[in-house]
Amino acid sequence: MTSLSVNLNKIAVLRNSRGGSEPDVLAAGVACIDAGAHGLTVHPRPDARHIRSADVHALGALCAARGVEFNVEGNPFAPPRSGYPGLLALCEAVRPAQVTLVPDSDGQLTSDHGFDFARDGAALHPLVAAFKALGCRVSVFVDVGDPTVAQAAAVGADRVELYTGPYAEAFAAGNPEAALRAAAGTARLAQSAGLQVNAGHDLNQANLGPFLAAVPQVREVSIGHALIGEALYAGLDATVRAYRRIVDTATAAWAADPGCAGSSRG
Repeated sequence: MTSLSVNLNKIAVLRNSRGGSEPDVLAAGVACIDAGAHGLTVHPRPDARHIRSADVHALGALCAARGVEFNVEGNPFAPPRSGYPGLLALCEAVRPAQVTLVPDSDGQLTSDHGFDFARDGAALHPLVAAFKALGCRVSVFVDVGDPTVAQAAAVGADRVELYTGPYAEAFAAGNPEAALRAAAGTARLAQSAGLQVNAGHDLNQANLGPFLAAVPQVREVSIGHALIGEALYAGLDATVRAYRRIVDTATAAWAADPGCAGSSRG
């Protein structure tokens, strides 16, 4: 099954740009779940440019009450500071179903690259263990085409999230074939190591279906920027339902393929 997790960061960006509480991040989360989202994603950054620690607590409680998955993204190496207790402390308080580790620096506009396992693997290993001790499934952000992607299993991760920004650019340029082959190859390499595969970044209604058709056994897509942008025109409910139709089509095709076998990690 391919799950849809809606990233609410952009709702928080709009709220923070004006101050106050509108648009309401929690209300947006409720609307997404009501429309069929399998889960919600947030990426609380240390500078609180969008999602804040209080949002993480509120949305975590919402997901627990509604029985959907909560995915918290962040840099495990970023130190605590005023208003940000650190990713591990947040996850200890909220206990999300999944934590997605991303190597983004404070100054990055958005996440745009995966981990370098040769450089970061030794430091990641105890951190992954600490998140898993909280009961969280751990996914790590990886670059498509990374020949060392299987090292994510060695650091203890359960899943990898493929960075799909380059694929989205290739799709928009009209030549996605090479990017799709690379993504499928990276997914298979990860799966051969016992890892499951998520995907995210710049996926939208136009490019998501072809991606899921080409890349085997994607367990979850996390979509925020494009989905919220599309919702400005069509409405949040209709847009989430449209994405659900895309992932449901991919899930049906997956189930109909007798040669499709799951990987060993959760």
